[in-house]
Amino acid sequence: MASKFFLALALWFFNTFAVAQAFDIPHAEEAPTRTLLIEVAKPRAVVLLFPGGGGMAGIFDNGSVRSKHTFIRSMDMWAQYGIDAVLVDTPYDLGDLRRGNLRSRKDHLTRVDEVVSFYKSKLKLPIWIFGHSMGSSTATYYANEIDQTKKNLAGIIVAGTIRAASLDDEVTLPVLAIHHLNDACAGTPISASAKIIDSRSPKLISKLELIEGGVTEGDACQSFAYHGFNQTEAEFVKRAANFILSH
Repeated sequence: MASKFFLALALWFFNTFAVAQAFDIPHAEEAPTRTLLIEVAKPRAVVLLFPGGGGMAGIFDNGSVRSKHTFIRSMDMWAQYGIDAVLVDTPYDLGDLRRGNLRSRKDHLTRVDEVVSFYKSKLKLPIWIFGHSMGSSTATYYANEIDQTKKNLAGIIVAGTIRAASLDDEVTLPVLAIHHLNDACAGTPISASAKIIDSRSPKLISKLELIEGGVTEGDACQSFAYHGFNQTEAEFVKRAANFILSH
């Protein structure tokens, strides 16, 4: 019995062991787009993580990250589901709801496309784009612009969605929206996530997930509030991972 237990433990460790590595994606003659890949032994999909706020995560050469955003706190949780996680940084501030949202800029969306192409070529796995808060506009702006026939994306996830985020009728990819039931940030009401799902054809794969629990600390729109799924990160990743693996 003991030997079977240790064998199972060894197989679990082998299959979920993850390695983190920073990759700079070239961008013309300007600063590259830095990314951090946490790669598992036998991946089934890739999720590209676009954090909120100004989007500047601050990925260092050694793989450490300056930001304490929701995505950074939970990056190691994707490995247990066999999903490669990629944190996507930005070399310049992308703004916010008060200072203006720059995520619709051609330069930003070109960088997103370069990241998608890089990891599609490198890993040859289904690519999912996941945007939290202000990052939800990156995910939706990009999905609205891409050529659907190329099938570079497998699906879209948004969480703590901003009011301005929306998807065109032509976007037929699977879409998951996640929101915390007690999110008190004025710019990210539950209705913003619900609108994304409710506006889509019933023939398309769409789902709204509401999460409860955790704790809220500080500003209602920051990452350690309910808005940032503070202390519900495991459930947050589980809901997203299950949706990815079932579609």
